[in-house]
Amino acid sequence: MRALLGLIRKEFIQVFRDKNMLRLIFLVPIIQLFLFGYVANLDVKRIDLDVYDFDHTPNSRDLVTAMKAGDYFVPSYPTETVLDAETRFRNGNAEMALVIPNDFSEQLQLSKRATVGLLVDGANSNTAAIGSGYAAQIASQVSRRMLNTSVPLDIHYQVLYNPEAESRYFMVPGIVAALLTMVTSMLTSMAIVRERERGTLEQIMVTPISTTTLLFGKTIPFAILGLVELVLALGFGIVWFEVPFIGSPGLLLILSALYLLTTLGMGLFFSTITSTQQQAMFFAWFFFVFALLTSGLFTPVSNMPQWMQYLTYINPMRFFLNITRGIMMRGAGAGELLSDIYVLIIFGFAIFGFSALRF
Repeated sequence: MRALLGLIRKEFIQVFRDKNMLRLIFLVPIIQLFLFGYVANLDVKRIDLDVYDFDHTPNSRDLVTAMKAGDYFVPSYPTETVLDAETRFRNGNAEMALVIPNDFSEQLQLSKRATVGLLVDGANSNTAAIGSGYAAQIASQVSRRMLNTSVPLDIHYQVLYNPEAESRYFMVPGIVAALLTMVTSMLTSMAIVRERERGTLEQIMVTPISTTTLLFGKTIPFAILGLVELVLALGFGIVWFEVPFIGSPGLLLILSALYLLTTLGMGLFFSTITSTQQQAMFFAWFFFVFALLTSGLFTPVSNMPQWMQYLTYINPMRFFLNITRGIMMRGAGAGELLSDIYVLIIFGFAIFGFSALRF
């Protein structure tokens, strides 16, 4: 234990003596968070739409068919009741819910103001705003086509989790996940390579410490720094951007530590297959860019080509992003995030275990 604590202390001293490393850890992530929080935008298509049709008439079916046009919505008929719509939002099974009342066709035939309901998951403000606009345009076209009149088809909106449709509420949790991925994988990838370049790896190997002690001594400091980075970025987002935090901070911290098994494992793997810090950083940067682009942070996964959607399943950041947004924006608990948690467990232990064996 004394050897492990001594090695951890040595790593912290090396990190805090390197001014460039300190800038990489603390300054650059805050700048990125600040910029992305303002400038990032999204395009929206293939929105998962739950349909609760209480009318069951040709008119209501025509409305649902119109929603499919243009590939803007992907309607589905859930077996749960409309009272469970919010639960489906928290589980990530739907983004919007269309509620067609039982007198919908009757209202149209009597030339009254026919009304339908639209529940919207506002955690993704861009999808909520654009999807609501799509729905309004489609409803207007449907009402004119059905009766060849200007009878309005009203949509009563209810936006959950982010009623103000603030894009930064959606982007900041995603950027926090991206920063945790980038910082921990890059720092760990350079840890062992740095020792090799400086000629100190051989000195460490001949000291009376085990391989396991050396492994944890090289990864624990960056795990701690990653969690500190997480707390700082979240604090900055909550204070500066006023992003709400609805769920449990403790649960997010625990699942972030679980996610670190993956990022630290990837960094450790890169450090074992490279001989210079530049090579290690290149591999880590390639991993980060792939993880970022296929996570759904900027482009929803449903908007990607089908083959690319399959590729996203090998990206652990996609599942951690669901967890981060689910906890912060929707107040999701562990039970509602089980599928993502199981995937993180598999990724974490598989990647870290393989990298440890190579080490």
